[in-house]
Amino acid sequence: MAQARKNALKSIRMKLFITLSLAIITIILILILLNNFVLEAYYLYSKQNNLIEVYRNINEYYTNPESNVDLELELEKTATNNNFDIIIKTDKGLNVYTSSKDFSSTIGTITEIESTASSWFSPKSILYKNDKILVRKIQDSKNGLSYILLSGKLDNGYVLYIRIPVSSIRESVKISNKFFYLLGGIAIIIGGIVVLVISKKFTTPIVELNNMAEKMSKLDFSKKYRITDTDDEINELGKNMNTVSDKLEATIKQLKDNNIELEKDIEQKSKIDEMRKQFISDVSHELKTPIAIIQGYAEGLKENVNTDEESRNYYAEVILDEAGKMDRLVKQLLELMKLEYGKREFNNQKFNIVELVQEVIRKSNVMYEEQNIKVEINGNNPTYVFADDFYIEQVVTNYFTNAIKHVKEVNGQKNIVITIKENEHTKKVRIGVFNTGDRIDEEDLNRIWNRFYKVDSSRNRTDGGSGIGLSLVKAIMTNYGNSYGAINTQNGVEFYFELDE
Repeated sequence: MAQARKNALKSIRMKLFITLSLAIITIILILILLNNFVLEAYYLYSKQNNLIEVYRNINEYYTNPESNVDLELELEKTATNNNFDIIIKTDKGLNVYTSSKDFSSTIGTITEIESTASSWFSPKSILYKNDKILVRKIQDSKNGLSYILLSGKLDNGYVLYIRIPVSSIRESVKISNKFFYLLGGIAIIIGGIVVLVISKKFTTPIVELNNMAEKMSKLDFSKKYRITDTDDEINELGKNMNTVSDKLEATIKQLKDNNIELEKDIEQKSKIDEMRKQFISDVSHELKTPIAIIQGYAEGLKENVNTDEESRNYYAEVILDEAGKMDRLVKQLLELMKLEYGKREFNNQKFNIVELVQEVIRKSNVMYEEQNIKVEINGNNPTYVFADDFYIEQVVTNYFTNAIKHVKEVNGQKNIVITIKENEHTKKVRIGVFNTGDRIDEEDLNRIWNRFYKVDSSRNRTDGGSGIGLSLVKAIMTNYGNSYGAINTQNGVEFYFELDE
C-alpha cells in the first residue's frame, strides 16, 4: 500500500512537471516564431510611422519660422536619438542640412538612378506612399546593408531624406531568441521546483482520498478525510467522501444487524423445532411404562378382576400414582427444555446460600430422620451469592434427596455433609453435598448428567425419581457458566456446584 501511494504520488508529480515543462517550451517556441516572422514586420511598421512623424515635425519647423526653434539643433537631436541619417535639399539639389556625409553620397546615387529609371526599385519594397511621402526599403550597394528610406517633399519645396538601418532589428531578433532559450531553461528549472512544492499541496489530499476509497472498497470506513479551511473542489470532494463513507457504514451496519437478527430468528426456530422433537421423543419414551401400567390396572377395574373394595382401591391408587408421576415428568421435561434451549430467564439477586441450604434440610427432615442419617453443615456463616434462588433450591434439593436415597453406613454411621466454601481468588462459592456409601464407576460419572440415564440399582442415584434431576442441575449450571460435577471419595461420593458471589 505504501509503495502504491508512493507510485501514485510520483505519477501525479511527473504529470504536473511534464505538463508545465511542455507549456513553457510551447510558449518559448511561439515567441521565437513571432520573433522570426512577425517582429521584423512590426519593427518596420513602427519605424515607418516614426519616420513619418519626424517628417511632419520637420515640415512644421519650416512652416512656422516664428516658433523660435533652433532647427539645426533639433535635427541633430532627432538624428542622434533615433539613429537616423537626415538630409534636407533644396528644390535645386543643394544641401540645406546633412547628418552624414556617407548618406549624402548615397542620396546622390539614388537621385541619379531615380532620374534615369523611375522603376529602379521593386514595388514590394514600398512600405508607404502618398502624394508627398514615399517610404521604402532599400539596400546600399557599397556596404550591402538594408535601410528604410523616407523621401518627402516639404511644404516650402525642400526635399527631405531620412534613413534608418534595418540590420539592428535582425540583431535584436537573434539576441531575443538567445534570451528566450536561456529563459526557457531557467523556467523549466524553476518550474520543476515549483512543481515539487505545489504538487505536494495538490497530490497529498488526492492520495489521501485514494487511500480512503481503497479502504472503503474493503468495507473499512475508519479513515476520514481531514477537512481544511480552504474552499476548493478537493476539499468539497473530501466532504462528500466522508458523507458517503458515513452513510455506507451506517447502511452496512444496519444490514449486519438485520442479518444477525435473521440468523437469530432462524437459530431460534431451529432450536424450537429441535426442542419440540426432543420433547416428543422423551415423552414418548418415558410415558410408555406408566401408560401401560395405567392401562393394565384400568382394564382390571373394568373387568372386576378383584371384587373386594380393598383391591379396587389399590388399583385406583396405582393409577393415580402413575398419573401423578406422568404429570411431574412432563412438567420437568418442559422445564428442562426451556433451560437447555435458553428460553428461561433467571431472576438473579443476592441471597444467603446458607439459609437456603438449611431450609432444604428442614423440609426433608422426615426423610433422613427415619433412616437415622446424620446431616452436617460445614460453614454456617452467612454467605451471599448472586443467582436465582428458586433454581438454586432445585439444585440443592436434587443433590440432597439423591444423597438421602443412596447413603449407606460406613463404620456404623450414615453421614451427609454439606460444605459451603468461599474462594477469594475466583470470587466463587463452592457448595458440596457428600454422602457415605458406594462409589460411582468412573465411566458413569459423566453419563449420570444425561436425561434418563440410570446406573444399576445398587448405585442408582435417581431411584424413585423421574431420571432427569441431574439433567436439570446440568442445564441450570450451564446457563450460569459455572462448574458442577461428582467426585468419588474414600468413603462415598460428593456432588458439587459453584455460584458467583
